[in-house]
Amino acid sequence: MDFEQEKTIWVIGHKNPDTDSICAAIAYADLQNHISNIKHEPKRAGNLNEETKYVLDKFKAKVPAYVDDVRTQVKDIAFRRTVGVSSNISLKKAWELMSTSKVVTLPVTNEANELVGLIVNGDIAKSYMDVLDTGILAEARTPYHNMIETLNGTVLVGNEHGRFTKGKVIVAANSLPMTEENIEQDDLVIIGDRESMQRCALKKNASCMIICGGTQVASDIIAEADDKECVIISTPYDAFTVSRLITQSMPIKQFMKKKNLTKFEIEDFVDDVREVMSKVRHRDFPILDADGTYIGMISRRNLLNMQKKRLVLVDHNEKQQAVHGISNADIIAIIDHHKIGSLETPVPVMFRNQPVGCTSTIIYQMYQEKGVEITKQIAGLLCSAIISDTLLFRSPTCTELDKIAATELANIAEINMEQHADAMFRAGSNFGAKTTEEICYQDFKTFTIGKVQFGVGQINAMSKDELDEVKERILPYLSSVMTERKLQMVFMMLTDIYNESSEIICVGEHADEAIERAFRKQKVNQGFRLRGVVSRKKQLIPELLEALLYVLHNDEN
Repeated sequence: MDFEQEKTIWVIGHKNPDTDSICAAIAYADLQNHISNIKHEPKRAGNLNEETKYVLDKFKAKVPAYVDDVRTQVKDIAFRRTVGVSSNISLKKAWELMSTSKVVTLPVTNEANELVGLIVNGDIAKSYMDVLDTGILAEARTPYHNMIETLNGTVLVGNEHGRFTKGKVIVAANSLPMTEENIEQDDLVIIGDRESMQRCALKKNASCMIICGGTQVASDIIAEADDKECVIISTPYDAFTVSRLITQSMPIKQFMKKKNLTKFEIEDFVDDVREVMSKVRHRDFPILDADGTYIGMISRRNLLNMQKKRLVLVDHNEKQQAVHGISNADIIAIIDHHKIGSLETPVPVMFRNQPVGCTSTIIYQMYQEKGVEITKQIAGLLCSAIISDTLLFRSPTCTELDKIAATELANIAEINMEQHADAMFRAGSNFGAKTTEEICYQDFKTFTIGKVQFGVGQINAMSKDELDEVKERILPYLSSVMTERKLQMVFMMLTDIYNESSEIICVGEHADEAIERAFRKQKVNQGFRLRGVVSRKKQLIPELLEALLYVLHNDEN
């Protein structure tokens, strides 16, 4: 399918993604790519858990690319993709390029397109004002080609690709004795039509003669110059014009800035770029790609035309759960099955929120509504997400719509749901290869009540024995989670899938008190055992929020 050249829309779930968050993103992007002329790409805002890895591998689905920040980047801006210039071009050529391109800065690059310097119009102007040293052309190792180009000249003798590397510049305009006294070996001599002066320059072993006024040069002088390896350049300009223009033939590398260059990379965030620009009085700045090669120039004016990243959010609508930088992105749509949270948008967006057990159930409905055929792969992903979120229909969040959708999707994917669920859950509860940090954050969400932020994680396993082992590992780590995430409380829900029960362990002031009030339970062996409680969204969070409101209110009074 050919897509219009419009900016791609990313479909992304919450941080610490679960199977629904990933599969919903993949499926919704697939749906939109069938019905929209704008390309949609699934992304992920965190690492995959083992259950999700198993699902993607089973149905041979590509892992969505990781995105940790959706703020606008340099690559989102229509900057100027100009080519770099060689450090050997003349000052005159650089000035002409600036004039025709209407820029004040030229990037200087080498053969590998690496940035080696910058030349600005102020550098060129300064060279005209400050060049008083008659030996500076040699110091700059000025190519004869540059002189020919600058003086509109023709080489009569010598190699135009050579360089003037020794001696000074002298204008042979005085008497012959004075000229003879002033010329030294290797000098560059600007001469008119006087053959005596030309022969004098050759006698003194000048390295280059510039013959002004388009004067014909005698054949014996040309022969002698060739014998002595003296370059002769003929120019139609007069001596005054040549003496004024000759310094413009110097290569720009003599004057360009080479060190401490202010440059940006294509992945840099515009907020950081703008801050740097505010402190540096340049108009244009070079941009490098991921390999460090030069690709273009950016100015403050370009920042006015930046395009924010465009996102579709699936399986969440809470700012705390969204990818970093969400406030700097354009949200196009939200598809979710959770309570309406704290995320705000400056303009109306398509917001589809239904009280079902899984976001993928909603996406399945959208395929049906749009009349788009569901492939075996997409069916497998959507069915797996429903199985995961509803714990194979054991969760109280599960609805008849979830069961119907999962059954129809299982038929398309040609899978046995009981067997597939068992394999999924076993993959997800394989904690031996995981670090304690990975276990804690594999399904972790943050919530806000008033000025208090707290986190709630859920760990599913096939048996109580597995959960007991996990509990011993993560209990000492919960305080670190609270510190790292700057939370006031952390609750961890250890869910036994087949026995349909959970144990809550927690840290933080008022955490125990909140659980005791919410479920009328006392702590036993450092945890609260809750039979029949398996849903964080429907059974834990509502009761916990109500209890926390009471506890925190009493604490304030």
